[in-house]
Amino acid sequence: MTTSFRTGMSNTALTAAETAFDLLTCEPAPLVLDARPVPGLPDTMLALDELRALLMHERYDSDTTDALWRQLAGHARDWGPAWVIGAIGVALPALTHLAAKISRGQARLADDVDSEVLAGFLQALRTADLAVPRLWLRLCWAAWRAGTAVITDDGGDELPAELSTGSQSPRMPYGHPDLLLGRAAAAGLISGEAAELISATRFGEALIEQMAAERGVTAPVLRMRRRRAERIVAAAIVRGDLSGPLRRTDPQGRTTTV
Repeated sequence: MTTSFRTGMSNTALTAAETAFDLLTCEPAPLVLDARPVPGLPDTMLALDELRALLMHERYDSDTTDALWRQLAGHARDWGPAWVIGAIGVALPALTHLAAKISRGQARLADDVDSEVLAGFLQALRTADLAVPRLWLRLCWAAWRAGTAVITDDGGDELPAELSTGSQSPRMPYGHPDLLLGRAAAAGLISGEAAELISATRFGEALIEQMAAERGVTAPVLRMRRRRAERIVAAAIVRGDLSGPLRRTDPQGRTTTV
C-alpha cells in the first residue's frame, strides 16, 4: 500500500480521498493504467500509486500531461467510481499543495478549503473539455478557484475592530468586477487590453498561459502586467476614483466626464 503524504493530519475530504486511494492501489490487485498510449511515459502497465510517484519525481511536458489526463478523465467518466477515486488520487499531491496554500493563515477554514478544492477538481474532471490544451492546468485552476472562494466568501465571525460606527455608506463602486474594470479603462487608468486580461483570467475561464501564447509573450510577463493593472485599479477603488462620475483628460488636455 502507498504511504500517505498527509499522515498525522485531521480527517478532511482530501485525507479521506487519500485513504480511498490507498485501498484502491494496495496489493494484490491495485488499479493499473495502460501507460503505453501516453507519449513520454513508460511503455507498460502502471499501478496508479506508481504513476503518481513517477509524476512527483519526474518532469513531463504538456503533451504528456495532456494525454495522461485525457485518459484518466475519460476513464473516470466511462469506467465508474473506482477510476474517479484513482484520478483524484493521482492529483492529490497537487490538490493538497493548493489547499495548503489557500488556507495558510486561515486554519479554521482549512477543512472547508479541502472540501471545495476537491469538489472543484471533481466537477472539472467530469465536465471539462478534454480536447483543449493545458488540460491539467485547467483542472488545477478549477480546484484553485473553488478553494479560494471559501476564503473570499468568508465574512468572519466578528465585526472588524476598525469598523466605523457611523451610518454613512463607504464610497465604493458596487457591482460586478467587470463594471469596475470597464470604468477604470474608460477613465484611462488602465488599458482596455489590461481590463480584458484581468477579467478573462480572474473572473473567466481563460488561462494566463493561453493568453500569453496568443499575445506572443511569456506567462510571467503577462502576470506582471496584470499585477500592475490590478494595483492601479485597487488604489483607485480605495481613493473612491471609480465612484460617481469619472473625469478623463485626453492628450490635448481636455477634460470630459465619462
